[in-house]
Amino acid sequence: MELRQLVRGRVDWPDIERVVRELADRGDRDGMRVRFLDADNWLSTPMVVDDDLFVKVITRQNTLVHTLFTTGRNLGAVSAGTEGFFERYETPYEMARHELEATQRVRELGVNTPEPVEALEVGDLGVVVLEYLPDFRTLDELDRAAVVELAPPLFETLRTIHDAGLAHGDLRAENVLVRDGELYVIDATSVSEEGRESARSYDLASALAALEPLIGAPNAVDAALASYSADELLAARQFLDFVSIRPDHDFEAAELKGELEKRTT
Repeated sequence: MELRQLVRGRVDWPDIERVVRELADRGDRDGMRVRFLDADNWLSTPMVVDDDLFVKVITRQNTLVHTLFTTGRNLGAVSAGTEGFFERYETPYEMARHELEATQRVRELGVNTPEPVEALEVGDLGVVVLEYLPDFRTLDELDRAAVVELAPPLFETLRTIHDAGLAHGDLRAENVLVRDGELYVIDATSVSEEGRESARSYDLASALAALEPLIGAPNAVDAALASYSADELLAARQFLDFVSIRPDHDFEAAELKGELEKRTT
């Protein structure tokens, strides 16, 4: 069994059936079709229902894993010279409700996201339901030329989120979907109000780190400078070492730091 599957845990089939019956009752649907996704997700069991709903089932174990991740990320933030700003959840339903609310807030800004549908509690499970986007690709599945073209709009999207006083908190290539040439942002995490300025710098560092292996440091910094000032990029630089130790980011930190110093001084 893969480590991710072991840590994520398993949702028993009777619990899945309970979730599906609840969705069917709430949506007045009959004969719902369920397809499980082998997504790189440690924090839920994702599935597609009737080819139009994306459903995440969150267990108590998922909540515990999120707490462990949050502790590690906050220690990383401290190592970057700031207080920890990631927030934890007490229950699976709280995790589900936050994702729905975060998606709603970002969508209200005009940013493309899957349409939020509902968050609910089924027994001790949290369930978040979003629109399912068919025929999408993640940013890291595109060729270099396509990513170069989409990099400036990605930073424009991030700028829109930041100007509204929000932060994403978990920006990586897998959380940027591309469909019909449009960017969709998913999986925002929870950051504290008092830590949002640092979280925005962390977002910027994460975006640069996601793009560097796809289009190179010069192109990534060029795209960022179209929406962010040199001072903002320098503030993000302090988080690159933190981002580089995360297993879901693989980039040349030294090269990116050098390009930032060269372009912002």
